[in-house]
Amino acid sequence: MSHQNSGKKCSRLFLTLGLTLFAILAAVTDARAAEHEDFDSYKIRISGNWFYSNPTGTIQGSADNGTVDVQKDMGFNSYSTFGGKADWKFTRKNHLYFVASIFDQTRQRTLTRTFTFQGQSFTAGLAISSELKSQIYAVGYQYDIIRRKRGHLGLGIQADIFDSTGTINAAAQAGNANLAASAKGSFLVPLPVAGPQYRLYLTDSPKVFIEGDIYGMYFFGYGNFISSSNSVGVTINRHFSALAGYALGSRLVVNDDSSSKRIGVNLTQKGPTAGVQVSF
Repeated sequence: MSHQNSGKKCSRLFLTLGLTLFAILAAVTDARAAEHEDFDSYKIRISGNWFYSNPTGTIQGSADNGTVDVQKDMGFNSYSTFGGKADWKFTRKNHLYFVASIFDQTRQRTLTRTFTFQGQSFTAGLAISSELKSQIYAVGYQYDIIRRKRGHLGLGIQADIFDSTGTINAAAQAGNANLAASAKGSFLVPLPVAGPQYRLYLTDSPKVFIEGDIYGMYFFGYGNFISSSNSVGVTINRHFSALAGYALGSRLVVNDDSSSKRIGVNLTQKGPTAGVQVSF
């Protein structure tokens, strides 16, 4: 009996030691895996940004010799708008994403000068109502050329769809006569753009990071486009981060073409940003 009890005790001891060693090995393996795991590890990331934009630029009708200034003539100053991005990282270095940015504002003012837009003359002294829409939608692919624990550097290429419309309505009364004028110009164009995107964690922890991008393309006689943004982010928890930064939201130049009735646009939007990111 004593030999049997001793054998049982030895078996229990070896079993306990084996389980203990297995637990230690598993813990060490998990720790090493966590040590090499990317801070920026996710499958789905959704970002939303508030953008306080200061738009500048001009719009030219397809058959006009003059231009309309979006600030001096149409009265568009700083405004708040929103944009967003949905990013699917389907492998460690490959992304598919969708981006949207919307500008849609209306202003009322009295003209201080006379100009022509889309063949319609607007004289000084008229009270006008102006609407400017400039919306961008993009679908893109990004490959992370460099990806490390503390960040990555990627290259993205995307197809941007620019949908812009300028509308001016005027009404005035001269004596017993009612004078009215209205003009509208728009364009809808798909344009490819490309550029780098980065994210870098400033310390050996996922708490604070910087990220940014710059996209652009030159289209020779057709026009050009560039956009850029940079932000500082704070990780609240594994799924939630807050960001603040500054953006040259977009600089779009599309030259007018009377043969195709395409209006010309030279529009720049820039200003501070703030947003949130949700990652899973």
